[in-house]
Amino acid sequence: AYEKRFPTCPLIPVFLGSEVLRESCSEDGALQVTERSCKLNVDAPRLLKKIAGVEYVYFIQKNILNWKDRTLLIEANNETFANRVTVIETCSYSVHPENEDWTCFEQSASLDIKSFFGFENTVEKIAMKQYTANIKRVIITGRDSAGEPGRNAGTPHPATVPELFQQTHKPMTQQGNGLCHCCYCPRHPAPPADKLDADYIERYLGQLTPMQESGLIQLRQWLQETHKGKIPRDEHILRFLRARDFNMDKAREMLCQSLTWRKQYQVDYILETWRPPAFLDEYYAGGWHFHDRNGRPLYILRLGQMDTKGLVKALGEEALLRHVLSINEEGQKRCEENTQLFGRPITSWTCLVDLEGLNMRHLWRPGVKALLRIIEVVEANYPETLGRLLIVRAPRVFPVLWTLVSPFINDNTRQKFLIYSGNNYQGVGGLVDYIDKEIIPDFLGGDCLCNVPEGGLVPKSFYQTEEELENSDHIKLWTETIYQSATVFKGAPHEIVVEILEGSSVITWDFDILKGDLVFNIFHSKRSPQAARRDPSLSTPGGNNVQLIERSWVLGVDYSMVESPLMCREGESIQGSHITRWPGFYILQWKTNGPPLGPATALPRVDDVLATLQVSSHKCKVMYYTEVLASEDFRGSMTSLESCHSGFSQLSAGTTSSSQSQSSSLISR
Repeated sequence: AYEKRFPTCPLIPVFLGSEVLRESCSEDGALQVTERSCKLNVDAPRLLKKIAGVEYVYFIQKNILNWKDRTLLIEANNETFANRVTVIETCSYSVHPENEDWTCFEQSASLDIKSFFGFENTVEKIAMKQYTANIKRVIITGRDSAGEPGRNAGTPHPATVPELFQQTHKPMTQQGNGLCHCCYCPRHPAPPADKLDADYIERYLGQLTPMQESGLIQLRQWLQETHKGKIPRDEHILRFLRARDFNMDKAREMLCQSLTWRKQYQVDYILETWRPPAFLDEYYAGGWHFHDRNGRPLYILRLGQMDTKGLVKALGEEALLRHVLSINEEGQKRCEENTQLFGRPITSWTCLVDLEGLNMRHLWRPGVKALLRIIEVVEANYPETLGRLLIVRAPRVFPVLWTLVSPFINDNTRQKFLIYSGNNYQGVGGLVDYIDKEIIPDFLGGDCLCNVPEGGLVPKSFYQTEEELENSDHIKLWTETIYQSATVFKGAPHEIVVEILEGSSVITWDFDILKGDLVFNIFHSKRSPQAARRDPSLSTPGGNNVQLIERSWVLGVDYSMVESPLMCREGESIQGSHITRWPGFYILQWKTNGPPLGPATALPRVDDVLATLQVSSHKCKVMYYTEVLASEDFRGSMTSLESCHSGFSQLSAGTTSSSQSQSSSLISR
């Protein structure tokens, strides 16, 4: 009966096949030794198989059949993962000393788990559970075989031995009961996995309702049937189900798109293949820092100290995206490690974002465009990986950024945001509620030394041209021209008008001084200015020039200055904002740095241009972009916008009407 299980046996479906490695026989034929390699389908959780990277396991089995002593000794040891787990099993059959019609059976096994991807306890439980089940099976099978006289007793003639071993290569009939003594083999064919083990759920997945458990099993089975290759781990599948509120169709569509994306861009190997440029380690102000109170890995991002514009110009959007993806992959890896460390499921991480220093420079349009693309990719492929987002020291420009990015963030994710302005993060109700006091970073008033880079301005020597970025990243960042250029002459400033229909709107600007030194001013007027008429032949190459403030206007009567002048040097990049208090017309002006022409001059302003065209030192160039954010876009957050001042503010400290307006600006040299 034992021999008839080879090479396969329908009664033992987990025994998938065997191959004879070597055979030997004594001269008298009484001692037969056969060594086989056996292929088994272990009844282990799908997750464990995927982590191990195998579907089947192989054992080396040595059979010693002694016809003289009427014994059969079976020794087995695992070949798969022999350096991680040692399984030794011994089974012996002998004739009962008092009744030759009875067979005595003894079985012993040892399991030594050195390491198994952090699943040592799980492997031990599976082994003990199935070993116990197999012992019960041996007892039942032995009773069922009692009615077969002579099957396990008697001493056959040595001449019959070759015939017996020939049967090992013949198809097995339904007669007889094969005995399998491998500790991994189940008693019956494995039924469809219609229920997950409760201990496994509690240990690796967290609380699930019966409906949620059923949804996970259904989606997993569907993937097994339709997808070839690697199947995601259960916790990964569960993230997509939770992201779609366990709507099977929506979760399946989202997961399939993500799996295609991961395969197309080889995301599974990004931790091994992605090597960021050396300067990124210094200027990308983010890094991992221990864990929060719930055991989630903690990632710290000092966004306010990061030169987003410099990073995009030096690195490119695509490379920056790859770096963020590597951070997300590392986060998932750390979640798995913490699951083993704390003995409970940890499937998400916490992000602590410090916005000290955030200003309008971070709202540079191509930078925001890159940020929105990163958010879109992460939301689509890493759902439910963010457990909590703690935002501290949010300045008054934060609502502007939030208005731009919040529509791209999932509602479930937005509910995980906690925002602190000023020093509200300190004390009860602040960071100590979520992070142990001992690991709060030193730059937030804690005692823990944090090794996260401090960031800073990226040197312009690292900048790449648009052509270089296109060649390296295979994308074009500038899909459309959003910046305008202007030429400024002595006595001929360039001015643009912004009409505000209601107060509490925000005027934002981003401009670069390409040539010369300029002074930037903001004025308010109730009168609508008219652009000065000019002869088209006077247009200058490389930019336009428009004057709006009429020469008859009197400062303080027809128009008023709402911000103190800002001196801008050649090569500087300026970002800023102004919160309006009155409707009307706001004029943004760039003029050369020098005493203005006297009011009694006889030359019209256009003639001033002609008079100074030959003086190249008085010619300046500026590239600018402006945008108005309406008050309704803030949805009541204007109070927060005004409640905290950026440490980099250049304008608000010296404003001539601080009680009437607020602004901030950052200069990049």
